Amino acid sequence: MYAHLLVPLDDTPLASATIEQAVAYAGASGARLTFLHARADLAARGDGALLHAMSPQVFADAAAGNARALLARAEAAASAASVSAGSVLVTSDRPHEAILQAARDAGCDLIFMASHGRRGLKGALLGSVTRKVLEGATLPVLVAAVESNLAARSDEQRALALLREEHRSLAAVLHALLAQVDDTARRPDPALLSAMLFYIEQFPERLHHPKEELHLFARLRQRTRECDALLGELEQQHEAGRGQFAELRSLLAAGDPDAFARAAHAFAEDQWRHMRDEETVVMPAASRHLQAEDWRAIAEAFEANADPRLGVSESFAALEARLLELAGRRDQEPRA
Repeated sequence: MYAHLLVPLDDTPLASATIEQAVAYAGASGARLTFLHARADLAARGDGALLHAMSPQVFADAAAGNARALLARAEAAASAASVSAGSVLVTSDRPHEAILQAARDAGCDLIFMASHGRRGLKGALLGSVTRKVLEGATLPVLVAAVESNLAARSDEQRALALLREEHRSLAAVLHALLAQVDDTARRPDPALLSAMLFYIEQFPERLHHPKEELHLFARLRQRTRECDALLGELEQQHEAGRGQFAELRSLLAAGDPDAFARAAHAFAEDQWRHMRDEETVVMPAASRHLQAEDWRAIAEAFEANADPRLGVSESFAALEARLLELAGRRDQEPRA
């Protein structure tokens, strides 16, 4: 049985399926995971070098992309399943070499990855990253899925994947918030904490919770009464979250880092419990009772969760990526 899996992820929809499969495998086998993302070396390109010379900050933002958000969501998925996991972010234009080196550095005994399985002349000439990893590996490689062979997802699969993905996004920013308040070697950055609170409050308040209640919860109540008590409790927790945020904002404004940290941890624990109840009780019940037309409506509703502006120029996805990148840069600053 393998004990430590390296899980390479790229910035495509296939990453979500790879994360789910790796977490399920590790959960069943007791293995731990190291997620890896190799982002392109923008500075090695002519336009990237010019951008760096003209505006280092714009260059840094362009180079960052949403890499930290991708890895943070992967770690959040593992945490939700009680699977031990970490992540590695590297910069490389030769991802197959980065994967093999990361596996050696981390002491992994299996590389768990997927392939896009692109066919045709272009694929034959260029070769896939997966094929190059297979050719260069000295440890086992498990190709868990080939994208071109995967059947189209059903409406139910789409809807559940979207719900879990939104949970992972919220969890990723929550984890980053707690990491900031628990870092005793640095003073917390109030502006960064305030921006994180904005995201954690506004994303569920404006998008996630209303659509859960209007679509998932309402349709489940129409099909069965077995979850009525829990659904009512979850809706009360949605409402109670507003008071918790008022307390967090007040403590942050008062400049009391210890009290803020305690309140943040209490809030996070409530959120973990809330999302766990939804994923372990509500979603399985929905799979048992909802009909095809229910899942189609739920999937369409959550796919429309795109880009309410809230008076700012970034979508929530871009804001999540930006917050996690800033938190990652802060983690790399010298400690006092």
